[in-house]
Amino acid sequence: MALEDRAEGASLGWGGRYSEVVQSETGGVAVWGSPVDKDAVRQIQTCAKDERVAGAALMADHHVGYSMPIGGVVAYRGALSPSGVGYDIACGNKAVRLDLPAEEVRKNIRTIMDDVFSQVSFGVGRRNEERVDHPLFDDPAWSLHDQSTRDTARNQLGTVGSGNHYVDVFVDELDRVWVGVHFGSRGLGHRTATRFIKEGGGKDGMFVDPVVLDLGTPLGDDYLALMELAGRYAYAGRDWVCGKVASILGGRVEEEVHNHHNFAWRERHGGEDLWVVRKGATPAFPGQRGFVGGSMGDVSVILEGVESEESQRALNSTVHGAGRVLSRTQAAGKLNRKTGERTGGTITESMMKSWVKRVGVELRGAGTDEAPQCYKRLPEVLEHHGASVRVLHTLTPIGVAMAGADTFDPYKD
Repeated sequence: MALEDRAEGASLGWGGRYSEVVQSETGGVAVWGSPVDKDAVRQIQTCAKDERVAGAALMADHHVGYSMPIGGVVAYRGALSPSGVGYDIACGNKAVRLDLPAEEVRKNIRTIMDDVFSQVSFGVGRRNEERVDHPLFDDPAWSLHDQSTRDTARNQLGTVGSGNHYVDVFVDELDRVWVGVHFGSRGLGHRTATRFIKEGGGKDGMFVDPVVLDLGTPLGDDYLALMELAGRYAYAGRDWVCGKVASILGGRVEEEVHNHHNFAWRERHGGEDLWVVRKGATPAFPGQRGFVGGSMGDVSVILEGVESEESQRALNSTVHGAGRVLSRTQAAGKLNRKTGERTGGTITESMMKSWVKRVGVELRGAGTDEAPQCYKRLPEVLEHHGASVRVLHTLTPIGVAMAGADTFDPYKD
């Protein structure tokens, strides 16, 4: 089927409706989604004011981030933004399809999730109990880091972390088994971002100007080298975890989809070579596949970009997830680190467990700050991008593993 035919009708499998693009009044930034988060729009408008910016957009799952909003896409001429890429450099998703009968996996899902949770390391500061030897650690770019950073990264390779990072077992519309993971470059990315935001003169805070580094300068070129190193590291970690879970299930990988959503790429748009920074946004060029996750109690998808005028306005980007409707504090309350108690949350553990039980998910770990009630429904969010992507497979979760509720995540999204 031709790409033009795919775009016609904007069929998503859920009705194909999408909203009108909302053009912001300042900077001409294209914004998708409803309701629109005015604070996130304010952040992307601030980013777009930089004279090196050639274009900017905000995806339908947008919400406020550090300096640049989650769901933000900004194209720079000859420059990169460490604030835009964010603290979890190369956070992304990988999904693999296995050659296993879904009925057998469903029957054994409780044992499978016990094994996943015990054999894969979840949480902050964790080290992988299985040492992973990888040629990545011979990369000359490590010379730009100190030895302790390299040692920590080696120990953490193959660990998942906390927050909204996960390992999921799915079945698709053809009753085939998939494994999906979501995490990034762990402490390596956080250290890298912290260093270059500071050296670039950045200020701490949500509504501050992003740090932008010119390429062709020592600082800009060093950041580019270490961002790309963190990208290779994140890919290696997701490869290892997917392979580990496939071995736990006893399956062979038949298909895989792998993508970052906190990264910068050199791309051509409007006849120019630009550096496109995506924070919480998935690349979606025509024919390019991506894995986009929902919540622990909602579907995820394999999608691909299609050729359209709207995809060009979005700088060939789409959502990276469903998008939050409740912040972590609103959902789970404020944590007292001395007592371990939380106060003021609106989502209880019984509410979270009732949802996942109703949809048949075997859950390990997770706190109420990641409950399904905290998120929009992914099908509804994707409808806003119906003219620029199409869904290839709908993945329904049957097993979800995440870090426990008592784990604090300093690796900012």
